[in-house]
Amino acid sequence: MAYDISTWVNLAAFTGAGIAMGLGAVGAAIGEGYTASEASVAVSRNTKLSGDVFKSMLVGQAVAESASIFALVIAILLLFLDVPNPTLVKGAALFGAGLCMGFGAIGSGVGSGFPGGQACRGMVHQPAMASRLTTNMLIGSAVCQTPAIFAMVVALILMFVDFSSAPLQPTWAALLGAGVSTGLAAIGSGIGGGLAAGASCEGVARSPEAVGPVTTTMLVGQAVSQTPSIFGLLISFVLVFKTFPETAALQTAMALLGAGLCMGFGGIGPGIGNGMAAEGAVRWVARRVDHAGDLMRTMLVGQAVSQSTAIYAMVISLVLIFVV
Repeated sequence: MAYDISTWVNLAAFTGAGIAMGLGAVGAAIGEGYTASEASVAVSRNTKLSGDVFKSMLVGQAVAESASIFALVIAILLLFLDVPNPTLVKGAALFGAGLCMGFGAIGSGVGSGFPGGQACRGMVHQPAMASRLTTNMLIGSAVCQTPAIFAMVVALILMFVDFSSAPLQPTWAALLGAGVSTGLAAIGSGIGGGLAAGASCEGVARSPEAVGPVTTTMLVGQAVSQTPSIFGLLISFVLVFKTFPETAALQTAMALLGAGLCMGFGGIGPGIGNGMAAEGAVRWVARRVDHAGDLMRTMLVGQAVSQSTAIYAMVISLVLIFVV
């Protein structure tokens, strides 16, 4: 049975919508469940503060939900998007948009649950710091959403940029590669940022007087943890906006798709690893605030080494795009 181009474009859009929302629901649910679990522990330790803990839990869960809301928006757009000039290249772009947003929402959803849960725990230990804990939680959770926002930006670009003049070969592979590059790389940065934010809320509850150094260390650690997702975004932009001459050579298409996969997978570990380094530093700054500078320096050196593997992945991706 033969299908026209419009049917194939719709097939790609509908499948992308399912992937975007299906994967997008994973991270947020895990993050929200973690927050609720820690809130239950907190209530069991001080039932008199159950009302405050309950409100903090809902706020933390609401932020974690953001990633899945981004996925919902992209899924709805893919379901009802009107494509005036359907082409097979546009079909690849729409499918890539679904992949990008689906994978990109996972890490941010999971990561946002860590500060939410630790803020709930901290409130029963330091009721007087409830307001500050909520502020720290919101700041840390907001940074965790950054990779999901990157994924949404790339998904929207893939959906609304006109690729009608681009050749099918090898553009289809470049657009799919753009989707997985940002989407996969966002997983590690989202989780890593959450690890640092969770340790910050724990540290504020442990040592309220150290709130300044703890927050500063958290933000610096989170900033470094976001860089693998930025590398993924960079490779996506190159794959989307670079003009590739038409060719029937399959190896050219596979090189472009491989570039996206390389940077996407290559960004997961460094993002989580950078978050682990930041988590340890933030936790101990709260305990040894007099050595905050030493801990910050150790964290940054450790993160730089962990970051090197993401740089290797970016180098290989660029070689695949511009050399192979």
